[in-house]
Amino acid sequence: MNTIEAIVLGAIQGLTEFLPVSSSGHLVLFQNLFGLKEPELLFDICLHVGTLAAVLIVFYREILDILTALVQMPGRLQSAGSIANLLAADRSIRMALLIVVGSIPTAVIGLLFKEITDRLFGSLTIVGCMLLVTGTLLWLTRAIRSQGRPVEQTTLKNAIVIGIVQGLAILPGISRSGSTIATALFLGVDRTVAGRYSFLLSIPAIVGALALSLDTPELHTTIPLGTILAGSVVSAAVGWLALVILLRVVDRGQLHRFAPYCWIVGVITLVIAWMG
Repeated sequence: MNTIEAIVLGAIQGLTEFLPVSSSGHLVLFQNLFGLKEPELLFDICLHVGTLAAVLIVFYREILDILTALVQMPGRLQSAGSIANLLAADRSIRMALLIVVGSIPTAVIGLLFKEITDRLFGSLTIVGCMLLVTGTLLWLTRAIRSQGRPVEQTTLKNAIVIGIVQGLAILPGISRSGSTIATALFLGVDRTVAGRYSFLLSIPAIVGALALSLDTPELHTTIPLGTILAGSVVSAAVGWLALVILLRVVDRGQLHRFAPYCWIVGVITLVIAWMG
């Protein structure tokens, strides 16, 4: 792999990881269309570290607020009188609890069904169908007009449902960001909260997936360090831009605008699968 190829792959990773168009679906499609080999594991991990860095940069204030609130929690609990009062009054602690609760079903699904979903990554038919599902979910958000609930009123049941949907997004063609944000909107969560919760919830999922990837003897690589670094930096930069754009789109209630793209790519993928 040369530097240009690494930069291209980094840009694709950064763009499709956050825009609601399914990075896994595009990976399978491009691999089948152009005969691309799956990148070496270490390079793939570094690209994901780049997109993780993008999330941390965009949400550093929220993350810092959450960490600060958790450190100060014992003192705040004494003044609040009860955990229920604290959760109702402190949005940062509430968000931390929602992230923990939502991460549990994601982890369970990911661990139980990883081998099954890995086998599905070779199926263009699955990718095409799931892209159509993603597009439909995005389009249905068009009907949501009313102001949703703030984070203080977002329930643990909401977090569990969103966490389950995030877990199901391991299917190639299902967009993690698109499906979780759409689900949050369907549950009546405020648009701004839905977008931010979706990506804050992605942090434990990405870290967990990276940790599992590191537990393997296949981390050797023949790719030069400079090439890996170039791909990772581009992944982070493009990911940051895509994330900023998507958050603005969600805040304006325009998530459905990505639906036609998912439908078109889904149909093209199914046609390729049937012709093959």
